[in-house]
Amino acid sequence: MATTFASTFIFLLIPLLFQFYSGESDVQLNYYKESCPRAEEIIKEQVTNLYHKHGNTAVSWIRNLFHDCVVKSCDASLLLESVNGIESEKTSSRSFGMRNFKYITTIKDALEKECPITVSCADIVALSARDGAVLLGGPYIEMKTGRKDSKESYVAQVENSIPNHNDSISVVLSTFEPIGIDTQGTVALLGAHSVGRVHCINIVHRLYPTVDPTLDPAYADYLKGRCPSPYPDPNAVEYARNDRETPMVLDNMYYKNILNHKGLLLVDQQLVSDPNTYPFVEKMASDNGYFHDQFSKALLILSENNPLTGDQGEIRKDCRFVNSN
Repeated sequence: MATTFASTFIFLLIPLLFQFYSGESDVQLNYYKESCPRAEEIIKEQVTNLYHKHGNTAVSWIRNLFHDCVVKSCDASLLLESVNGIESEKTSSRSFGMRNFKYITTIKDALEKECPITVSCADIVALSARDGAVLLGGPYIEMKTGRKDSKESYVAQVENSIPNHNDSISVVLSTFEPIGIDTQGTVALLGAHSVGRVHCINIVHRLYPTVDPTLDPAYADYLKGRCPSPYPDPNAVEYARNDRETPMVLDNMYYKNILNHKGLLLVDQQLVSDPNTYPFVEKMASDNGYFHDQFSKALLILSENNPLTGDQGEIRKDCRFVNSN
């Protein structure tokens, strides 16, 4: 009888324990509805204001999410500066060209005035990417919140986690697969290359000493005009737009361009040459709504990659530094 009672009690207790574990500590919709009701509204206001002052910030927010979430976790480790034994992930060559980090502080300061040490920097990374995508004409993505901030940097893992522009498409696919993003989703995520720009240092290998035969000749001439030297100064602001037609719109023009041999990066053109990815390129090129749908699904999965919750992380007061004990 006692054994039966104990077994029944444990059986009933398990769902209660699970409910307790997956409550306020897990990412969920409207996580801040009680602790900071205007949190998401404040982030949207700040992102919008920054966009109207500096349009390129919207592109930066999307790139931040990629770089933060692919490495290990969506935990704002990307934002940490090199101090007190921490080496910033921003020092990695994979972070070359990333900018506008100072405006994260602008967003965080606005939140701190409303709700001190309540909203994580990791959630700022996620929600600013969501709101930035909308400002670029992309889809609205309903994102969960409740992530905590990492207390350490993972710079040693950045090189192996973030695909290089010279990587094969199979390497890129293998990067996103463990996160739960399939081939279709990876092709959609690369559609973020529809906005922003690429520095010449990442392009010249396709132009010099000879032009990559997969490049449209007229387009190659344009790129040579943008990048006239085979040895560009990495500190110089020399670049080409990802998309000359709609450079600040997150749309399917990217896929139309690579079908016409006008992809800037080698990985872009490989989407066309690889039989596994080509059908999705064709479909996204012909249907902007389909691209937006797949982009939304993939970015949502990425934004929920291994988030820190509960006591696993902290809420940083300043996104650049871990809290002092």
